Amino acid sequence: MSSVLYDAQGPRAKRRNVILTVVFVAAAAALLWWVFGTLKDKGQLEWALWEPFFSGTEAWSTYIWPGLLNTLKAAALAVIIAMPLGAVLGIARLSDHAWVRIPAAVVVEFFRSIPVLVLMIFGLALFAEYTNVSSDDRPLYAVVTGLVLYNASVLAEIVRAGILALPKGQAEAAQAIGLRKGQLMRLILLPQAVTAMLPAIVSQLVVIVKDTALGGAVLTYSELLSSANTMSGYYGANIIASFTVVAVIFIALNFALTSFASWLERRLRQAKKSTGAVVGANDAQIAGTTGTGTGGTV
Repeated sequence: MSSVLYDAQGPRAKRRNVILTVVFVAAAAALLWWVFGTLKDKGQLEWALWEPFFSGTEAWSTYIWPGLLNTLKAAALAVIIAMPLGAVLGIARLSDHAWVRIPAAVVVEFFRSIPVLVLMIFGLALFAEYTNVSSDDRPLYAVVTGLVLYNASVLAEIVRAGILALPKGQAEAAQAIGLRKGQLMRLILLPQAVTAMLPAIVSQLVVIVKDTALGGAVLTYSELLSSANTMSGYYGANIIASFTVVAVIFIALNFALTSFASWLERRLRQAKKSTGAVVGANDAQIAGTTGTGTGGTV
């Protein structure tokens, strides 16, 4: 079957694709078998190393659950602060006033160019030197600060690109009926751009969740990944088992986030396809004109 994007495959192309598929599946199976055999030879598949996660709740209540809560806490705080800040910076970059547009552009480009880990370390030093934040709370504050500064800058670019991607006719029509710039942005452009921006925004939220691990690796913030490191030492150096469980948790968490975003995007697109309020049969009677006498009563 042909389409506007590609031609239908011939017999040779189909045969080649089947051969490549078989080769790829065989190579993947061989790789998995090699990994499984290596882990077995190293004793990493012994039940004693995996038992803490499947029998009893000590590992979950002592290490995994507190670490997961700290990960979600840092990620939630960063999202709550970064999303509105990124929206404001993105809209500011589209301002007609240079005194608003240029400083916003400088802030966005500056923090977008710095690695998030450097921002976290800078935040830790800042809170230690110039604030009264306790040493126990500094890692959380530093992690959230780094995540907010970096991801707000990235979200600002997403917002700006989403608004600029809309047809110019939308803004021209709104200006033709007398809407001000603020009304145009709030009532016309942003509601339409949200659906287009949603996949990119969710991808950045996934990045925020994963980047909390940097705080555990460098700033001694006890999030999920650092808890796994401590847990593997406590249970006899079961590093493979501990980090496999943590990886599965991260995958499930991010998959749930992306699935929710996909569902929300579908709902928003379906809502935009709606034709508006449903008109009843009694309300749909067409009154005839007095000149022709057609239709219903006037």
